[in-house]
Amino acid sequence: MSNIVELRKFVAPEFIFGSGARLLVGRYAKNFGARKVLIVTDPGILAMGLVDPVLDALKVEGIDYEIYSNIKPNPTAHQVMEGAEFYLNNNCNFIVAVGGGSPMDCAKAIGIVSSNRREVHEFEGVDKVPIPSAPLICIPTTAGSAADVSQFAIITDSERKLKMAIVSKTVVPDVALIDPETTLTMDKSLTIATGFDVLSHAIEAYVSNASSPITDLHALEAIRLVTSNLIPTINDLGNIELRGKMMLSSLNAGLAFSNASLGLVHAMAHSLGGLLDLSHGECNALLLDPVVEFNFEAESEKYKEIARAFGLEVNGLRDEDVKMALTKGIKDLKDEAHMNYSLKHVGVKGEDIPELARKAMNDACIITNPKRPSQSDVEEIFKNAL
Repeated sequence: MSNIVELRKFVAPEFIFGSGARLLVGRYAKNFGARKVLIVTDPGILAMGLVDPVLDALKVEGIDYEIYSNIKPNPTAHQVMEGAEFYLNNNCNFIVAVGGGSPMDCAKAIGIVSSNRREVHEFEGVDKVPIPSAPLICIPTTAGSAADVSQFAIITDSERKLKMAIVSKTVVPDVALIDPETTLTMDKSLTIATGFDVLSHAIEAYVSNASSPITDLHALEAIRLVTSNLIPTINDLGNIELRGKMMLSSLNAGLAFSNASLGLVHAMAHSLGGLLDLSHGECNALLLDPVVEFNFEAESEKYKEIARAFGLEVNGLRDEDVKMALTKGIKDLKDEAHMNYSLKHVGVKGEDIPELARKAMNDACIITNPKRPSQSDVEEIFKNAL
């Protein structure tokens, strides 16, 4: 059956994109009947003053709030449970997340833990959330995770040393206020890491076995935007036009992967990030080209389209040459962004590989990879990236 007539569902929140979008938070919260808002953020975002305009907008509408900010990069199950307790004890009825993927994922999980009164582990996997969260508004401050438009929440389980994927329509925010101005405070290394997160989202969604013509549109556009704007942006961090294009690439990639899901890069990155507490974008960047090499033959036509979106000349080339051109294109981008190191540099040892591969095999993202890997395939890819 062609993928044009296969059944596909597309879920997206209401979103507003553009300069000043975040300032609409008070009006939206009021429309949703917010009485007391839990603002979920992290210490860095607070220190940079990115939460202040949000507080002002709530004050104008006379809406009360509490702030929960005990969130590290890669939020843990413990932080979720603590945040949910804080939410319930303070009698909140609304959540606003301000930050990158970590606060947004944590806010989503706090919402479902509070509404279901259950441990966060019980929601791991696909469609495991019986009662939706209280209304949630997301204000992203990085151009990377796209948690503001996705049906994913990724939470670190410190005991099992892995990242749990919670995938459910109930964790799609009600509104995303996507304001490129919030990304002007991102430094170079965060801009690079989140840029590679976007690229991995878009590539994986495009070749996913759950992709559709609608997700393909968004995925290809995200690849075009991120590959042509990442290096200019890291060389001109204060340029709002470039920041806008990076934010748009993140939004497009989010609409694609939220609906088509991901693949082996993310399954392996979740296992890697759970073991070593590394930045998620960095994990993706280190694994992207070895996985493309492994998957290529399963979706060679689609990888050819990806190469074109990279701006590579591949017309008339044999598949093998297209594969070489694309993996070189990814490596060249990593070189330019100074991401051209290996897993060994970030502390992975040979003896970690079987355990890493085992956890990746159990990750929800592996189901939609275009080629079904065996555990020894995954170990091999980890070894190549080492």
